[in-house]
Amino acid sequence: MDPLSNVLSLLKPRNYLSAGFDAGGDWSIQFPDQQDGIKCGAVVFGQCWLTVEGVADAVHLRTGDSFLLASGRPFRLASDPALAAGDGGAIFSSPCKPGIATYNGGGDVRLLSSRFALEGGHADLLLRTLPPIVHIPSECGQAALRWPVERTMQELRDPQPGGFLVMQHLAQVMLVEALRLHLADGLKGGVGWLFALADRQMSAAITAMHDAPAHRWTLQELATLVGMSRSAFAQKFKEMVGTSPMDYLAHWRMTLAGERLANSKDPISLIAPSLGYESETSFSVAFKKIMGSSPRSYGRRRLLSEMAT
Repeated sequence: MDPLSNVLSLLKPRNYLSAGFDAGGDWSIQFPDQQDGIKCGAVVFGQCWLTVEGVADAVHLRTGDSFLLASGRPFRLASDPALAAGDGGAIFSSPCKPGIATYNGGGDVRLLSSRFALEGGHADLLLRTLPPIVHIPSECGQAALRWPVERTMQELRDPQPGGFLVMQHLAQVMLVEALRLHLADGLKGGVGWLFALADRQMSAAITAMHDAPAHRWTLQELATLVGMSRSAFAQKFKEMVGTSPMDYLAHWRMTLAGERLANSKDPISLIAPSLGYESETSFSVAFKKIMGSSPRSYGRRRLLSEMAT
C-alpha cells in the first residue's frame, strides 16, 4: 500500500455531509469551525470568494476550481468578501431541493462540498501537512475531479436507491483526487511527508519504510535504495519531510502501534516484534518517548474514551 493510502486508512476519513449550494445576486455566508476534520469543495459553475479566519487574503474561486480546508477554522463564501455574512447553518437546514440549498433564487454560482471526520486519533498526520486553504485551480488538470463532482451533483438532484453509499464513495474519490493534485504541486517549497511524496527519491524511501516497518532500516540502506549518498539523502529528507529518516520511521512505527493498541486485542508481545523491536521493554521505551504514555496506558485511555462516547 502506498504512503498516502496508508495514512488515509489509519485516519478513516468518513464523509458525514455532502451538499450543493446554488446562489444568485449578492450573497455572503459564514460557516462555523470544522473541528478535527477536513472539507473538500468544488465550484461547479460561476465564481465566488473564500475567506478563512486567520488568513489575510481571500481566494477567488472560479468554475472548475476546488479547495480543501484542513485548519478547522470558521470560513466564509461570498460573491463579494466585503459583504456582511449570513448564517450558513440556517440556510442548509432547509434546502429547497434534496441536498441542494438555494439562496437568492440561485443561478449565478453553484458549489459542491463534502465534510469529513477523521478517526483513529492521528488526524494531525494529514492536517499538519496542509495549509489552511488548499486552492486547486481548474487549470491544474482536474479531469479526474470533474467526474465525481458532476456525478455527486446528479445524485443530489435526483436521489436514487443506494444513494447514500454512492455519495460516500464519490466523496472519498473527491478527497483523494484533491490531495493528489495538491501533492503534484508539492515541489514548490512545502515541507512534510505529503509534499515529499512528489519527489521520486523521497517517495521511494517513505514507501519502503511504510511497506516494511519491521525491517531494521539504516540510513545507508535507505540512501542506497534511492540512489543517493548517505549524507545527501539525510540532508534532502530532513529538508523535504522536516525530520530525519530514522525519526520519521520511529514515529510511523508508533503510529501503527497506537492504532493496534486502540483497535485490536493484540498484546504488546506481538506488536513489538511486528514493528522491529526485539523486546517489549525497548518498544515500551520508544512508545512512551513518542506517544507520551506507556503502551498499556495508551490502550486503556483510548478504550475509556470510546466507552464515554
